[in-house]
Amino acid sequence: MASISETSEIVTLKPTADYRSNSLWRLTLRRLFRQRSALIGLTILVFLILVAIFAPVIAPYEPTTVLIGVEPVSKREAPCIHLLGCPRDKPQHIMGIDGNVRDQFSRVIYGSRISLFIGISTVTFAIIVGTILGSVAGYLSGWVDNVIMRFMDVLLALPSLLLAIAIVSVLGRGIENALLAIAIVTIPVYARVVRASVLSVKEREFVDASRALGANHLSILFTRILPNALPPLIVQATLGIATAILDAAALSFLGLGAQPPTPEWGTMLGSERNQVFTAPHLVFFPGLAIMITVLAFNLLGDGLRDALDPRLSQEGAGS
Repeated sequence: MASISETSEIVTLKPTADYRSNSLWRLTLRRLFRQRSALIGLTILVFLILVAIFAPVIAPYEPTTVLIGVEPVSKREAPCIHLLGCPRDKPQHIMGIDGNVRDQFSRVIYGSRISLFIGISTVTFAIIVGTILGSVAGYLSGWVDNVIMRFMDVLLALPSLLLAIAIVSVLGRGIENALLAIAIVTIPVYARVVRASVLSVKEREFVDASRALGANHLSILFTRILPNALPPLIVQATLGIATAILDAAALSFLGLGAQPPTPEWGTMLGSERNQVFTAPHLVFFPGLAIMITVLAFNLLGDGLRDALDPRLSQEGAGS
């Protein structure tokens, strides 16, 4: 009879644990949606994603189409919006014409694809490498931890943008090399975040229980420790996407990233930087697009940080 009661108790414990886990995630989502900044950032981000997906539908022209001989327009022509009083006999160009007689609005729309791809791809690569290095360093400790983290400290000691410029200078210009350079300089950030989380999680009771049950090191690290070390990494990744987009725009502005005629916002700024007084719309709209995108990720990251704060979780559980 004792064994039967013990078995029934074990059976009822698992659903309870699952229920608590689901409740914590639901509580986190509720807190996230109560954060006004997170809602604003998420709304802007969804809008940008939709713009990137439906760019061929939204943009009136291909981003590289030169309008010489196609429409009666001249280079660096001011925006023309019919609803705002622009003559109906003139072709409408919401953001004007750039220095190569291309529709600026179409290029800004297509640029959202490149900027989102840059941010997500670089952060994904940096997270994968940084998670592996940080988790191994935090779990094994000792000389392995010292070797890995001292190398990460060397990378962190160098200014990230200058290091990215040096890497691109060695590898050569181009958006692929720029992505790789940005990912390399951001790996130490994620490695340190994961290491700190692993160091705190690996001392908990459920990890000791897994060791007592005979689980191997890989199983403990990847099924027990890392899933519980993800919240700080998620927040850092969200904020890191904004930083990656800014760094990529800076490299493109310097001529080291995306090359013309690629419709990348930093490249567009670099091409028309000398026209800030004569044709300010060519600088204003790409700069505004960068600002809005970075703001969206920063707002969402701040909201995630508040929603995943353990102290807020304890307050919610206590109430």
